[in-house]
Amino acid sequence: QLLLEESGGGLVQPGGSLRLSCAASGAGLDYDLIGWFRQAPGKERERVASIDWTKRDIVYADSVKGRFPISRDSAQNMLSLQMNTLKPEDTAIYYCNTVPARNEYWGQGTQVTVSS
Repeated sequence: QLLLEESGGGLVQPGGSLRLSCAASGAGLDYDLIGWFRQAPGKERERVASIDWTKRDIVYADSVKGRFPISRDSAQNMLSLQMNTLKPEDTAIYYCNTVPARNEYWGQGTQVTVSS
């Protein structure tokens, strides 16, 4: 059973940066498509970025394009999200999952709060 654990969130001022990590255990993170999702208070969960096995097919939500590069290290079973130029509207709980997401793989997520 694949277990995903997100980390790296925190409180940051607008314009700041954070790096999120997703560690896989129990099974390899060798799915074709994996990605980051987020859920802000009162809003539906949305996909932020995804990356395929070859690392050539990378897709970003328009809201984060150019700011949140995604990367994966299959040997280390890790997925990362470098979050730059953060905005208050990026405040949310961030999750990693396969794409499409599988209910059994949702973890606790990591809280990102962007506020001055």
